[in-house]
Amino acid sequence: MPPTPARGLVALLRLPHWLMTGGLALLTALAITKGAMSIEIMPLTFFSMALITSAGFAINDYYDRESDAFIKPKRPIPSGALSLRQVIAVSASLYALGLLLAVLINVLSLLILIADSILLLFYSWLVKRKSGFAANILVGLLTGTAFLYGEAVTLGSNTMSPLSLSLISLSLYPIAFGTIGGNILRDVLSLEGDSKVGYPTLPQTIGNQGSVIIAAIFFSATAVLAPLPYFLGFFSIYYVALILVWGILLIYASVRLIISPATLESVKKYERLITRSMMLLILSLILEAILG
Repeated sequence: MPPTPARGLVALLRLPHWLMTGGLALLTALAITKGAMSIEIMPLTFFSMALITSAGFAINDYYDRESDAFIKPKRPIPSGALSLRQVIAVSASLYALGLLLAVLINVLSLLILIADSILLLFYSWLVKRKSGFAANILVGLLTGTAFLYGEAVTLGSNTMSPLSLSLISLSLYPIAFGTIGGNILRDVLSLEGDSKVGYPTLPQTIGNQGSVIIAAIFFSATAVLAPLPYFLGFFSIYYVALILVWGILLIYASVRLIISPATLESVKKYERLITRSMMLLILSLILEAILG
């Protein structure tokens, strides 16, 4: 089918990623409040963070337009579905709408999303072109803000100080280390294309084997630290049961990544296992919200 503006807009939004941003923030809030969250705040929480996520993807497509023409020609800009001006307009509109929704929650939520917005712009404009590993770290840190945001939205309309955040969300934050590992593995899988356009990713610097070892370290750290909310007394057995299963899968995949040759087939196999296993995190937060 020929590219159309409507299809280009849908592709630009990256809707599946809303689950791991807006969805993760909302589930965190529900888990913290044990399902007693205000109904009015729920859609504001989900869509405010999800829209900021899509705004970041849109501006990233703008800065990646030349490289995408070589390695991802079906993206909205190189395919001709959307013009540069349209992409900028969509990104700006999404940023504005996401921040406006956060204003309706509280000041702290707005501050978190402003920080996210600035970091997303900085990531697309500079970081990923200077250091692929730094870009991996930054994406992981941004993912972790979903947990902070999930607590922030529960703190009341007058909340504005970052000091209002507690160990509940901070103990969840290390789960974002898994995102760093996942991005490293994806850099291994896209090594050929990244080398053509000059992205300085970790595999180009230290090779595939060294990269998968570093990724495995981040996955192992996630496995060890993910149960923290339970051991600190914030979450119940309903959360930790599935989290421990998830941790076992992460450790297994990490060991296999380290001892197996870093072929594309092997890396793809365990990257897929790790990605699919993240559903256990989602289910653990749902169980905590319902039964905790």
